[in-house]
Amino acid sequence: MDGLSRRSVLWGSSALGAVGALGIVAPSPAWSWSPSQSVIGAGTGMDPKYVWDDEADRIVAGLFERDEVDLVNDLLAGWTHNEQPLPAGLPSDLAAFLERARQLPSWTDQTKLTRVFDFYERRGLYLGILYGFGSGMMSCVIPREARAVYYSAGGADMKDRIAKTAKLGYDIGTKNAFGTGGQMVVTCLKTRLTHSAVRYLLPKSGHWKAGAEETLPISQADIMVTWHSLATFSRNKLDAWKVPMPAADSEAFLHLWQITAHMLGVKDEYIPATWVSANDQARQVLDPILAPTTEGKALAHILLNLAAEYDGGLTKPMLHAFARYCLGEQIATWLEIPKSPYDGMIKAGWPPFIKFREFGLALPLAPEGYWMFDEFLRQGVLFFLGEGKRVNITLPTGNNPNYS
Repeated sequence: MDGLSRRSVLWGSSALGAVGALGIVAPSPAWSWSPSQSVIGAGTGMDPKYVWDDEADRIVAGLFERDEVDLVNDLLAGWTHNEQPLPAGLPSDLAAFLERARQLPSWTDQTKLTRVFDFYERRGLYLGILYGFGSGMMSCVIPREARAVYYSAGGADMKDRIAKTAKLGYDIGTKNAFGTGGQMVVTCLKTRLTHSAVRYLLPKSGHWKAGAEETLPISQADIMVTWHSLATFSRNKLDAWKVPMPAADSEAFLHLWQITAHMLGVKDEYIPATWVSANDQARQVLDPILAPTTEGKALAHILLNLAAEYDGGLTKPMLHAFARYCLGEQIATWLEIPKSPYDGMIKAGWPPFIKFREFGLALPLAPEGYWMFDEFLRQGVLFFLGEGKRVNITLPTGNNPNYS
């Protein structure tokens, strides 16, 4: 399995990775990642594929059974910022849960959280591209995630689904993301409740059950797979692109994602303490499972068509080229992303662009100028995806009606 390194699958070589020449996915190895590599350095060592979010799941199931989901969605619509008190009128069990869950973990390092915004100011453009063209598209070759999205309510309105995902990607990169004025605590908790709602609803879908190998979706392992497709993938790509990364920036970026995992309900024993331990875990839980599915290919083309819709389709070949460049030939081929006349231009031009942009950081006020430009792009994307309205994460009330 050592040969299936992050470089072979995620850095874009033509290696088949975990899939052999016949397209048969190798079975995932038994869970062996040690909790001694986690942020708390201890734990039960239980396989996270069989761990979910028991407290949140129990509370959300109660909301469905008491027919309170619409009420909760209405009440939480105005709860947007970390420091805001919970709205009055929430069911008491949910309110008590959210008050506990909104507290940052004891191992939070505020110095790192302060530093990470400076990192985002300078490298936000790269991260936005990696989150969108890298992780967003890679989710389509993560079979469990692709099927869960396709057959849940989000699969029926992918623009809305992507808008809610993009909100998390936006909120994590803002100043004081987890502090006063930020929104990341609220975004994580609403996402956590949404995951519980999907776990309640999706097993009722015959279409999902027909293709799923698990009895419940979105296990702790599934969340960490997605975490690696965002955090670990992006960190490794920045290395591959030779973006300068001081140790303090690297640690701050990791800490931001560690806090995010915790706030999404991941048990601390599964959250890697270092990038070395993150790569160790990713080699076990992410690399072996990457594979094409019918649902994933359909989602990939929905994503690319939405991206092209943003500018009227003018740069669709460019989007294809960027996706191929970020993902590598194997994953791009799995997703049937067509080759583009811009493939060579992106491959040849992106490294010099990074060098030019990094050189410009030495100029006075350049980081702030970069941030303003990047922020304009990010806000434009959210405006488009949200169709001019504030993006609000809500609990779904059903599955994809096209596959009932």
